[in-house]
Amino acid sequence: MPLRLALRDIAFFERQIPFARPFRFGAVTINASVQVFVRVEIEVEGKGVSTGASAEMLAPKWFDKRPHLSAEESSAELRRSLDIARDLYLSHKGFDTAFGLHAACHGAQVEACANEDIPPLAAGFGPAEIDKAVLDALLRAAEVNFFDGMAQNIAEVDARLSGDISDGEIATFLATRKRRDRVAIRHTVGLDDNIEGEGGVADAKENAGARYFKLKLGGDPDADAARLIRIGKELSRLPHDYRVTLDANEQYADLAALGRLIERFDADGALQPIAWKLLYIEQPMPRDIARQSPLADLWGNGFIIDESDDCYDAFPAARALGYCGVSSKSCKGIYKSIINATRAAKWSSPSGVQYFVTGEDLTCQAGLAVQQDLALGALLGITHAERNGHHYVDGFAGAPAAEARAFREAHPDLYAGDGDRIRLAIHDGDLLTGSLVAPGFAASVHPDWSSLSPLARPPTRIPQEQPP
Repeated sequence: MPLRLALRDIAFFERQIPFARPFRFGAVTINASVQVFVRVEIEVEGKGVSTGASAEMLAPKWFDKRPHLSAEESSAELRRSLDIARDLYLSHKGFDTAFGLHAACHGAQVEACANEDIPPLAAGFGPAEIDKAVLDALLRAAEVNFFDGMAQNIAEVDARLSGDISDGEIATFLATRKRRDRVAIRHTVGLDDNIEGEGGVADAKENAGARYFKLKLGGDPDADAARLIRIGKELSRLPHDYRVTLDANEQYADLAALGRLIERFDADGALQPIAWKLLYIEQPMPRDIARQSPLADLWGNGFIIDESDDCYDAFPAARALGYCGVSSKSCKGIYKSIINATRAAKWSSPSGVQYFVTGEDLTCQAGLAVQQDLALGALLGITHAERNGHHYVDGFAGAPAAEARAFREAHPDLYAGDGDRIRLAIHDGDLLTGSLVAPGFAASVHPDWSSLSPLARPPTRIPQEQPP
């Protein structure tokens, strides 16, 4: 008998996050941000009331990069997405499964956001955060950990939003999942980060012993190639083997510009330390152009979508264009990640094309956010994941020391340090997942709610894009 629940309350909070260093991706530089916290109260049939939580950073100018919006206005879209989702979820009366609740609100969320000129990727942010908190509460009520609960499909994920796969394929995929004990970090090199010398990409104090590197691209083939040559020289100094991925964050204007970069990989020997270690290129072109541009034989099978992954049909559509991978991010929705991973397993052939899901962390900070995203990746079998949080934010920055200590004590394999400087613990380039096996969604403790401020409402109406 599936566990059914009814939502009783949804509350939003926020905390300011100062950055330890600027982070530039695409055309945006971030020096600080806001972390959003969600707390829900549910009633589970036969098990009573339970509380769950989730957290995520508001990432300006990532969900919506349209130039008419300021960074603040793009963040305001995410606040509106949360508000709209709360109203829809609370209006869903009666008992339902966790995924049934999500599916019942999904279409209305996209439509309501579209009416305010909020695009689908940003529209999905509100439900993604509420869904994580609901799942946390459900797992706590059932007294089961995330990995065992999802193997049993406790959320009752089905194929009603994805007609290309079946309910049975999803259930079988989940039933065969085994938690990865370790997930390697992929060290991000932002466009303003140091390359050479102390604090550079090969500095072990900076990269925490990473064996995987994610290198940001700016969209200019010549400038990007020159920068990659410098990075390649540094990475070749590492005492161990390494692999790289490239992320353009939609900055390449079209296939012609992207093709010029790919040609440099083949023609320029100075790029070999990158080209020979390259696993894939992430979201090179703007999402609207990407949807209209078949990759053909541009470069093997090494492209994935990220920002284009804004609906349940996005991965099949990208596959038809020549993409072989899609990113998993808990801020885009845990259920979509599970369904996309089911697809990748179904489509892959032992002797043919391999389809895959990657771990790309834009918004996960120490505590709930990084733990829930890490657990999702460990469930899906992701071997390495981009980790920005520990690099650009100093541990539990902005959180009370007692809260940081509580997380360290509950998850001693994930955090290290004393006093006010408790940080993510990285073991030979890996994160350990053992302490995530606790009732709930990958966290034994919740934030100090009394230290958080109520989530501020969007200050002004979000300006709509005007037709040309």
